[in-house]
Amino acid sequence: MLSRLSPQAPDKIIGLMQAFRADPRADKIDLGVGVYRDAVGATPVMRGVKAAEARLWQSQQTKGYVAIEDDPGFLDAVRLLVLGEAVGAERVAAVATPGGTGAVRIALDLVRLANPGARVFIPDPSWPNHAAIVGHPGLEQVDYRYYDAASRELDRAGMLADLGRAGPGDVVILHGCCHNPTGADLTPADWADVAGVLERTGALALVDLAYLGFGAGVEADAAGLRMLAGRLPEMLIAVSGSKNFGLYRERVGAILAVAGDAATATLARGNLSNLNRQTYAFPPDHGARVVTDILTDAALRADWLAELDAMRARIEGLRASLADTLREISGSDRFACLAAQKGMFSLIGATPEQVAAMRDAHGVYVIGDGRMNVAGLSEANIPRVARAMLAAGH
Repeated sequence: MLSRLSPQAPDKIIGLMQAFRADPRADKIDLGVGVYRDAVGATPVMRGVKAAEARLWQSQQTKGYVAIEDDPGFLDAVRLLVLGEAVGAERVAAVATPGGTGAVRIALDLVRLANPGARVFIPDPSWPNHAAIVGHPGLEQVDYRYYDAASRELDRAGMLADLGRAGPGDVVILHGCCHNPTGADLTPADWADVAGVLERTGALALVDLAYLGFGAGVEADAAGLRMLAGRLPEMLIAVSGSKNFGLYRERVGAILAVAGDAATATLARGNLSNLNRQTYAFPPDHGARVVTDILTDAALRADWLAELDAMRARIEGLRASLADTLREISGSDRFACLAAQKGMFSLIGATPEQVAAMRDAHGVYVIGDGRMNVAGLSEANIPRVARAMLAAGH
């Protein structure tokens, strides 16, 4: 039977990771894989995580199962972090998932149960796994304009026009903040315009919130989706704790379903629980316990926010430094957008051939579409990266 399987195309990011590991050059630079790195190139365990894990080690008496949805304390803490007081708790159904990817998958499985004919509108460009997850249950994908590669800015008019083609029963995927791969985020006015389109069309928003706190701070980054929650009768939110808690391998995530009333929220919760049971039974719990402790302890939460703010500020500084260095070397201001964009990623506008030249001749690794992980830079390697970009003909 197994010999009848079809070959699967390798994931491009995983392939890049393998190529980077195999490269013998000691001075190679990884700007592809989407993890935060500090000044020495490490992905650190955050202070609050270390403290919460120490407490957990001392206090936890069992590794028995928790619940299909996971512990209510975790789900309440995530709901308050993400939604604040934008919507009452009785209207929110939530279950824990294995990371943000698991949340997106469970969200789209829920959509399929509610409307197998749903069309899912995905920004162009977007995180590649969005399209893969949409296609797996057989949902129809519709791309909508998002980024103008020529101006390196949000294509507002194109986005709103394309979203106007959605209708009741359709789903619109939105990046909550720190758009992956462009770094071009919606402004508050843009969020209001999107809310107006969704109100008019009746389409359901699915907000992928993978980088809360990395854009402009936790409260500012959540403001757009909170606006949607306050104006729309229903929405879905896929939450990840990988980046902002540094819990990549612990797979911390949750799906929040905002319903029109408490009865519908109860119905949605039952379906989400059933999907969890069918897919992986019980979600991972260790990272969820750590996050719960951090979010519900005033001192740990304050320290976590301070460290997250420092991580965001470091990325902002690296963006500005790279843009300034490129300006100084090239005499051109065409890279100024890098300083204005948000989060870990930007599209540098390189062709696949230029990306290959940066890798082969200079040992600088970025994704084939030109996505750069800005958080992989350091003040020491920025001049070399800038020269590699320019030498490759960018």
